[in-house]
Amino acid sequence: MALAFDEYGRPFIIIKEQEQKARLRGLEAQKANISAGKAVARILRTSLGPKGMDKMLQSPDGDVIVTNDGATILEQMDVDNQIAKLMVELSRSQDYEIGDGTTGVVVLAGALLEQAEKLLERGIHPIRIAEGYEMASRLAVDHLEHISQKFEFSVTNIEPLVQTCMTTLSSKIVNRCKCALAEIAVKAVLAVADLERKDVNLELIKVEGKVGGKLEDTELIYGIVVDKDMSHPQMPKRIEEAKIAILTCPFEPPKPKTKHKIDIDTVEKFQTLRQQEQKYFDDMVQKCKDVGATLVICQWGFDDEANHLLMHRNLPAVRWVGGVELELIAIATGGRIVPRFQDLTSEKLGKAGLVREKSFGTTKDRMLYIEHCANSRAVTIFIRGGNKMMIDETKRSLHDALCVARNLIRNNSIVYGGGSAELSCSIAVEAAADKYPGVEQYAIRSFAEALDFIPMALAENCGLPPIDTVTAVKSQQIKENNPYCGIDCNDVGTNNMKEQNVFETLIGKQQQILLATQVVKMILKIDDVITPSVY
Repeated sequence: MALAFDEYGRPFIIIKEQEQKARLRGLEAQKANISAGKAVARILRTSLGPKGMDKMLQSPDGDVIVTNDGATILEQMDVDNQIAKLMVELSRSQDYEIGDGTTGVVVLAGALLEQAEKLLERGIHPIRIAEGYEMASRLAVDHLEHISQKFEFSVTNIEPLVQTCMTTLSSKIVNRCKCALAEIAVKAVLAVADLERKDVNLELIKVEGKVGGKLEDTELIYGIVVDKDMSHPQMPKRIEEAKIAILTCPFEPPKPKTKHKIDIDTVEKFQTLRQQEQKYFDDMVQKCKDVGATLVICQWGFDDEANHLLMHRNLPAVRWVGGVELELIAIATGGRIVPRFQDLTSEKLGKAGLVREKSFGTTKDRMLYIEHCANSRAVTIFIRGGNKMMIDETKRSLHDALCVARNLIRNNSIVYGGGSAELSCSIAVEAAADKYPGVEQYAIRSFAEALDFIPMALAENCGLPPIDTVTAVKSQQIKENNPYCGIDCNDVGTNNMKEQNVFETLIGKQQQILLATQVVKMILKIDDVITPSVY
């Protein structure tokens, strides 16, 4: 730390406890920050694309996560460095906004940082690099708009949507049945989508998982699956044309709020008390029967006596159902959640065509399916798999697919994947660089080079020679003027991504470029890092 002196030459302290703080300034600070950002990008680089590797992460309490999803990897990594935390935030914001492309955005940011480092060594000022990157990102985003294609789909023709979701799923661990899963994701999104408003509420899609069975047994249920069973083993397991009373009040005699004590000194008094309790239960059950309910779903429990009475009166019931599930059941069946018995009327009942209990394997696991609902705007995707990790990873993969389908309903423009869009942008940005006088053109060229990193990483992960492959594809794009040539990862035999049906959403790609550029600009502008030094 630099000391300051007053006019008599006596030193005085500017920063409190300055000997305990470490400080990096100028070029050193930028280089340290850039290498931190590059380190994070290098971790994710190998998990990009259809042949990308998975990462295994163990949390401090021993939970193991195996995943390919960039956002999840970075969430689970305990990152200490401030700049690396920025990269984590970057992939998280891509996840929240688009849902897909979380790995690519970090790899792109890492590539931009790497290029910026070379420019800094030449002595170009970081702000000029940042401005050049900003111009280049605008060029790239406009060019993406230019090469994108609209594609039409309707409720009857969902094939284009399925193809795009398959591209997303092909880089995940579930790619062996990506076709079935993509179809499930698209049908689920279309079931809850509001096509006039072009809006999709993903909260209406519930993703449930159960260990056991195989991945191919994953199914889409137009209704709700609840991880509960009937409260009494002898209640009917299948109810057709069910009228459902959804209660949030407990099925038991009311307890006074105040402290109380009852003195019972004779048998008669005890009998009266018991009869009163029984009458109370009777009235409750009768109230449900009078309204016409054929199934009671209760948020709270009820004791054995109530259970016994419900059984005798042929009124099946489910207890301890969580609040979120109750809301979904209410949305699906068109019922109302009733907080007091006095408010129960026949209008407030939900309707479902079929309520059935299904048991799995040899275990005692049972689940309740509520299907053919009055309002099928709530659906459930029910995942089966060999182990818990597999199910968790499938949930994450399906989340990506659902987000892609949602983005396509919002904006149906697509670009082609396999690195073709990045290469095309790279060529366009490179060509535009000459129009800019001044130092920025170096930064713009570097941006174009950084865009080549994604197809390179794709080629590398597929075991192809990266530089040869990318240069060959790039020259093919320029020769044929065809922006759809990409890396042939799956060895199909053609570089044309249009023929391979590898699509990506336009807004996803644009968001990637914009977010990565913003973060890199932010990192480049930091020239002084003061940290408490570790003793």
